[in-house]
Amino acid sequence: MFSVIRSPLFLVLALWAAGLGAAAQFAKIVIIFPELQAFYGQTGAISGYLVSLISVVGMLLGLVAGIIGIQVGIRRLLLSGLILGAAISVWQATLPGFEAMLASRLLEGLSHLAIVVSAPTLIAQLSAHRHQAMALTLWGSYFSVAFAGVALTAPLILQAFGLAGLPAIHAVYMATLAVLLAVALPAPDRRDTPPWPSLADIARRHIAVYSSPYIAAPALGWLFYTLTFVSMIAILPSMVDPAQRPFVAAAMPLASIASSMSIGNMLLRHMSAVNVIIAGFVTAIVLVLVFLWAGPSAWLFIALFAALGLVQGASFAAVPQLNATLPDRALANGGIAQTGNIGNALGTPALLAVTSTGAAAGLPALLIICYAAAILVHMAMARSRARTQGREHSAM
Repeated sequence: MFSVIRSPLFLVLALWAAGLGAAAQFAKIVIIFPELQAFYGQTGAISGYLVSLISVVGMLLGLVAGIIGIQVGIRRLLLSGLILGAAISVWQATLPGFEAMLASRLLEGLSHLAIVVSAPTLIAQLSAHRHQAMALTLWGSYFSVAFAGVALTAPLILQAFGLAGLPAIHAVYMATLAVLLAVALPAPDRRDTPPWPSLADIARRHIAVYSSPYIAAPALGWLFYTLTFVSMIAILPSMVDPAQRPFVAAAMPLASIASSMSIGNMLLRHMSAVNVIIAGFVTAIVLVLVFLWAGPSAWLFIALFAALGLVQGASFAAVPQLNATLPDRALANGGIAQTGNIGNALGTPALLAVTSTGAAAGLPALLIICYAAAILVHMAMARSRARTQGREHSAM
C-alpha cells in the first residue's frame, strides 16, 4: 500500500489534485456568484470582492510564500495550506454574514498561495528528470480543469444541498488530500533552519529574485499570459454568434488544456521550455493578426487558446529547467503566483476598457502588445543568462 501511494506517479497526481482544490477556491465562488449576490442582498459592487480578495493576497505575498516555504519546508507549507483551506470552507459552509465571508476570502488567499507555490515545487522535486516537463504540463492544467469540473457539478450540488453544498464538499476534499499527502509525501531530511528574514531582507529578496534571469523569467512571461487569459474567457464569447457562445466559452479552456498536454509535451521533448513559450506567443500573435484582418470567429478564438496552451504548460516546466535548487524553484513558483494574480486582477478591467471604446483594432492591438512584450522579456532574459554563463566559462 505504502509503495503505491509513495510512487512518483501517485504523488504527482495527488499534488495535481491539491492544485484542483486550490483552483476550486476561485471556482466555488465564481460559478455561483449570482446566487451568492442574491443571498447577501444589496451589497452592490462590493460583492465583487468575494472573488478578488483571494487574488489580492497573491499579489502582495506571492514571493513571500516562497520565502516561507524555504524557512518551514515545502511539504509543511503545502499541508498547512490544505488544512487552512479545509477549515475556511467549513466556516463558509455556515453561510456567515457578508463581512465575515469577505474575511474568510482574505484568509483563503493564504491557503491558496501556500498550495500553488508548494505543489509545483514538489512535483518538480519528486518527478524523474525525463518526466518533469510532462508532470508540470499536467500541473499547468489545474485551473481550467477545476473550473470545468465545478461548472459541471455545481447545478446538481446547489439543487441537492443549497449554497452551503459547494464549500462543504470542498472542505471534505481538502481535508482528505491533507491526510493523504501527509501520509504519502516523504518527510524532509532534518536540517538547520535559517533565521527568519527581516522586512528589509524580504525587500532585498524581491529585488534579487526579479533581477535574476533564471528565477524571474517564468514569472515575468506568466504576467503577460494572465493579463489576457481569464479576461478573454469573459470577453471573446460575446463577440461570436449567440448560438455559439456556450460552445466557445467551454471549448477555449479545453483547447488550451489539450494543446498543452499533446503538442506542448511533444515540443518539450525537443525544445527548451522557454522556446516553447516563445513559440506559443508567436503563434498567438499570428492568430490575433488573422482576427484583426478577418474579424471574430469561434474557431479562431479556440485556436488562439490552443496556442496559449503551449505557454501554460511550458511556463511551469521552465522553473526546474532554469533553477537547479529547491529554494530557487520555490521562489520562482512564488513569483509565478504573484505575477499571475497581478495579471488576473488587471487584465479584465484593461480589456473591458479597450473594448468599450468601440475601436475594432483596440482589443487585437492590446493582445499583440502583451504577447510581443512577453517574447521580448524572455529573449532579454535568455541573453542575460547567456552572458552570465559566458562570464562563468571565462572564469574557469
